[in-house]
Amino acid sequence: MNSLKRVSAITLWIATALVATGCANYQVKVDESRRLLASNPELACEKLKPLALEEGRDQLVYLLDYATALQAAGRYEDSIKVFLQAEKLSELIDYHSISKVATSLALSEEMVQYKGEDFEKVLINNMNAMNFLALGQLEEALVEVRRVNEKLYKLQADGKKDFNQSPLAFYLGAMIWESDRKYDDAYIAYKKAYDVLPSYRPLREDLIRAGIRAQRPEEVEKWKKQFPEVVIKPEWRDRTMGEIVVVYMHGWGPRKQPRPESPRFPHLVSVTRGFPSFSVSVYPGEYSPEQTKMTSYASGFPIYSVDDVAIKALEGDYARLVGSRLAGIATKAVLAEQLRQKDNALGQLAWIAMNLADRADLRQWSTLPSSFSIARIPVKAGQYNVRMESNGVIVREGMDGEQRTPFAGVRSVTVKGLQKTFLIWRRLH
Repeated sequence: MNSLKRVSAITLWIATALVATGCANYQVKVDESRRLLASNPELACEKLKPLALEEGRDQLVYLLDYATALQAAGRYEDSIKVFLQAEKLSELIDYHSISKVATSLALSEEMVQYKGEDFEKVLINNMNAMNFLALGQLEEALVEVRRVNEKLYKLQADGKKDFNQSPLAFYLGAMIWESDRKYDDAYIAYKKAYDVLPSYRPLREDLIRAGIRAQRPEEVEKWKKQFPEVVIKPEWRDRTMGEIVVVYMHGWGPRKQPRPESPRFPHLVSVTRGFPSFSVSVYPGEYSPEQTKMTSYASGFPIYSVDDVAIKALEGDYARLVGSRLAGIATKAVLAEQLRQKDNALGQLAWIAMNLADRADLRQWSTLPSSFSIARIPVKAGQYNVRMESNGVIVREGMDGEQRTPFAGVRSVTVKGLQKTFLIWRRLH
């Protein structure tokens, strides 16, 4: 490259850097849509749609946010389509062009196409399984659970961290198998969930019940000795008994911000802290606010924390980020020095501009909930109304697209014997 071309190229770097410095980052672009999700999910979807449809290095992250917004709005079929598009894109962009990597070294990580974190790629299928469960399409939900298992197996084979494991997917799969009366498959899935999250208390009863139904007497005796507090219930053999399963997605996952001590690097800040307490009340027949006759009542149990997994993932990637930015500083120094040899002032300007543009990459799937919890309520086959409370407040969000009673925060469901009816609930406050 002759001197004129070199000066032109580096001048282009400077211009790009100045433009990048002035551009709004990802968090700014999606902030209004996130705020609208609680009050006007349709408008939130409308604002996210053009961002999701625009091809470019940020398309994947906007597709994920758009699909989640559609789910919160109760548009499950549309959400399914967008999640499938996002998954396909995530599998295609494992390759970075040399020019974009070079740009990221000279400017910032934002210049590279967003690939998604490993845990985000796993959660695509978890979230899509929720869509299918909300539509009562259990077989399709099971396909998504199998895709999670495939991804987890590949991550393990690649030596990735154990925190990518998903007890949520194993547990959803176990309940679907059980509802389909494939009890041996259900038992195996409950066992996998236990291996990942042995502290999840409902699994003690699940393992014994599924073992009995799968006719695994040796395993049943082992679990009975390990969990002597579990009482075998007569309704486990009652063919008229069904179950209402509530999957509760609470709040917002953590948000990326520049580290105060080092703005070139991101860190995650919790938006919703801890697991919520929530309970589910089930009423027979017609519901009214004065109704006191309750069929059943159950508390929910937390099974997956997006906060914990996301923070561990980012901290695990910190060494790579530091190495990348150190290489970036060296690249900036070389480019600035090359220009400084031709024009000292221009070289100084290039050094300043490129460093101003080197900011933390704040892209992430930011519309995820903070946590997932599950409540299970065994009931006789029949028609019921379900009300959920979280921290003493009736949860009314996430109702669009659902069969509702005239009373806010109450859903009407039909339960069949030996089957499960799934309700997906999202609270955005």
